[in-house]
Amino acid sequence: MAARIPLDRIRNIGISAHIDSGKTTLTERILYYTGRIHKIHEVRGKDGVGAKMDSMDLEREKGITIQSAATYCVWNGSQEQLQPHNINIIDTPGHVDFTIEVERALRVLDGAILVLDSGKGVQSQSITVDRQMKRYRVPRIAFVNKMDNPGANYERVSDMLKQKLGHHPVNVQVPMGAESEFKGIIDPIIGKAFYFDGEDGATVREEEIPAEYAAKTAEARHEIIHRVADVDDQLAEKFLREEPISAEDLRAAIRRATLALKMTPVMCGSAIKNKGVQLLLDAIVYFLPNPTEVVNEGHDQNNKEEKIIVESDPTKPFIGLAFKLQQDKYGQLTYFRVYQGKVTAGETIYNASNEMRKVRVPRMFRMHSEDREEIESAESGDIVAFYGVEASSGETFTDGKVNVTLTSMHVPAAVISLAVAPKDRAAEANFSKALNRFTKEDPTFRVHQDEESQQTIISGMGELHLDIYMERMKREYACEVVAGKPQVAYRETVTRRAEINYTHKKQTGGSGQYARVLGYIEPLPADAVETYEFVDDVSGGSIPREFISSCDKGFREGVRKGTMIGFPVVSIRCVVNDGAAHAVDSSEMAFKTAALMGFREAYAKSAPTILEPIMKVEIDAPIEFQGAVVGQVNQRRGVILETVGGDNVSVTCEVPLNAMFGYSTDLRSATQGKGTFTMEFARYAVVPKQEQEEMGKKYREKLAAEAGRK
Repeated sequence: MAARIPLDRIRNIGISAHIDSGKTTLTERILYYTGRIHKIHEVRGKDGVGAKMDSMDLEREKGITIQSAATYCVWNGSQEQLQPHNINIIDTPGHVDFTIEVERALRVLDGAILVLDSGKGVQSQSITVDRQMKRYRVPRIAFVNKMDNPGANYERVSDMLKQKLGHHPVNVQVPMGAESEFKGIIDPIIGKAFYFDGEDGATVREEEIPAEYAAKTAEARHEIIHRVADVDDQLAEKFLREEPISAEDLRAAIRRATLALKMTPVMCGSAIKNKGVQLLLDAIVYFLPNPTEVVNEGHDQNNKEEKIIVESDPTKPFIGLAFKLQQDKYGQLTYFRVYQGKVTAGETIYNASNEMRKVRVPRMFRMHSEDREEIESAESGDIVAFYGVEASSGETFTDGKVNVTLTSMHVPAAVISLAVAPKDRAAEANFSKALNRFTKEDPTFRVHQDEESQQTIISGMGELHLDIYMERMKREYACEVVAGKPQVAYRETVTRRAEINYTHKKQTGGSGQYARVLGYIEPLPADAVETYEFVDDVSGGSIPREFISSCDKGFREGVRKGTMIGFPVVSIRCVVNDGAAHAVDSSEMAFKTAALMGFREAYAKSAPTILEPIMKVEIDAPIEFQGAVVGQVNQRRGVILETVGGDNVSVTCEVPLNAMFGYSTDLRSATQGKGTFTMEFARYAVVPKQEQEEMGKKYREKLAAEAGRK
């Protein structure tokens, strides 16, 4: 077995971007140039094979990435003899419906490549991905891809990074030409020009800088020094003392500033035309962190969840995070990032997130998309898959010597629901199996039973998200499903404070029930993170301590289903500040009932309102269809935020989700099939008054009909 590469020569990186920016093509080229694959297959290739990282049939058919895929490669460097570096890569989906795949990848990675389209620059999903990178403090390199495309503009995309994302971008390369004239890249840091020869661009030719680019390169180097010195004190001192600055000095300063999240190196190339990928690999080594340079925090469960630093040290007790589950024909694979210590096949590990439950690790693999290589052990810094380990996404495992949990990942709320049922009654067992598996694999895919209709409701991030799962049920479980009309995830909320004063009194032949609850409900501040807050403001023992939690339970039951249209109540604070109890007749049930009934009474007086999800929509279409696109947005109660012209017009707008059903067909019809759009959840907003009245009327009619049936 090959000697293990030291920790300082490991890079764990993710490749993220807006849909269709060329992430998977870039990953494919990285694998080819590092020798992991021996033939390039395009994402929408004519050979019918598809990209290595798109292993699902659905991904190959649709030309999109649905699940994040993990792989690894060894890079020896292209410019000068670098030592071999082990690069673990996760290729993530660009479509916002599969945003959890990006979320969990960034949670376990140390660095990232933000891929941007040279013509379109920062798009809606680029903003989302960047927000996720900031949430987990992931240093990144921006790669301006598709430099061979019409409208390619490296400088403009770099400016967009500053304006739209608030980065401090530094262009560390000079492209030689653009669009059809794009022929190579200059590295101003070392003052060399690079060309990519051969059919697949595998031969990197290093030359002197062409005379026509000499002045531009000198200016670019001066600009790099100037902009890096703005955020790195060591380089600033050299710069101010007018000392000579070597390539090593400059690279070290760029690395320090990138790791401190003070700057973003901006590079360029064309993955499809095989230009610039090897230089990007060098930059991953030069500018992105190794596992020891990232601060990972855990919570010590034996010490009141006190924060501790988890060190990338293979000699310390094992701590790892399960971040992704995948079912294949052999069983369940659980993807792990090993943060501390070492784990060996056959060992017993403990689930720190689930009462230190014991689990044996039967087998362990290093993954290469759907291929796997069996290994005996994994150490801190590794990303591996355990076979046969039952876990859920976001759970922490240890060797039992420590009881530490790592912070889990952020899971966005679902915005759309569908009632589904198997077409054939005989497939019901497979239907249940599929739903169980999918909810374990994907935390944003949720399933529940509707209490009134007894229908199975699936909820997710968008129409495509749910469509993909219904298609997977059909293919992987031979279970065709029928679906009802999509249902928007509305919410209810209060707009003013209302007092609670309710006495629950019931005398029967046996023991009675008595509870009195006083307090109020009010809206939470607009910037509140939680959607429900319970405040215990009782003093003097008017409500015995043991019944306070019963009041909370009663309020929680109340907010589960509002009275306007039967959807959950959000952004609400429920306060209990007084009450009364009876020595014999008071009970947990009595106080829970008093709180629930008091809540409902107060809710009616709090001027409740209905909220709907508003989606941020980005539409691209040829300029001649601009009028039709804008007209459709207006018809759907949309508000246009920005319009960027050119050969293609890009319209960014906010539209209620309820008005977006069927939009893809309408857009295709209005633009002769040339228009495309992406959308993602933006925020909740109040539904117009007239629509609220109609929705309330329908809900009351539905309740009356159900009462009549009973």
